[in-house]
Amino acid sequence: MGYTVAVKSIEDAEFDDYTNLTDVALRRKQEPERGVFIAESRNVLARALENGIEPRSVLVSERWLPQIEPLVADHDIPIYVADEQMLETITGFHLHRGALAAMHRPPMADPADIIAGCRLVIIIDGVVDHTNVGAIFRSVAGLGADAVLITDRSADPLYRRSVRVSMGTVLQVPWTRIGSLHDAREALHDAGFTIAGLALADDAVSLTDFAADGPVALVLGSEGHGLDRKALSACDATVVIPMMHGVDSLNVAAASAVATWAVRNSMQEAEPDHG
Repeated sequence: MGYTVAVKSIEDAEFDDYTNLTDVALRRKQEPERGVFIAESRNVLARALENGIEPRSVLVSERWLPQIEPLVADHDIPIYVADEQMLETITGFHLHRGALAAMHRPPMADPADIIAGCRLVIIIDGVVDHTNVGAIFRSVAGLGADAVLITDRSADPLYRRSVRVSMGTVLQVPWTRIGSLHDAREALHDAGFTIAGLALADDAVSLTDFAADGPVALVLGSEGHGLDRKALSACDATVVIPMMHGVDSLNVAAASAVATWAVRNSMQEAEPDHG
């Protein structure tokens, strides 16, 4: 079971998982290399544990200890306890929810295994803002897409901000990395997917008119320029959300919610009535 350790000095090496959490460039490099990510808050930690992700340690304030100890009772890990000021010194920011956990990163699955049996997959290509990535995962989870593929040009879904914004859904929605959309194209086609890129293009089909026989992979592009020509060349169709009042597009996270709902809804309407 977890055992408590009172923090006496911030210089101890065991806090390496938690130091410099505000240094984005360092965390992007350090966390994946060390096989670690940070779960922030009791709810996110609980969701991670529910999905079989193993903790390394927990860093917590005294008043949050009674809520955290039961969660990790089955894990032989240290629970570091520190006062609020020392926590802020270690992490570089104030812990509003009183607890952080260093978690082992799960191994990346083969894309073919992730998409097997799926009907709607979201592909994130070149989205670099961690907040947007987290918000996309929350939409995917809430609106019923089955899995997510992330190109190597996109932000880390397990970065602390992404996990927090997603409300921990990055820990429950199946996802994995792909090199590029072209790298995944063959596996998607072999599984029967129609690849639809969400983009402003002259030949784009309105989302309200888009229909496909079989499963769909919806591709979302970068915040600034959307999908580039190379990515669009890997798509079977280009789809656009119909807009009004002179607005040409939505934020990528908002667009993911609209498109996920619309495609899932059209799939449900197309299902034969067995009643």
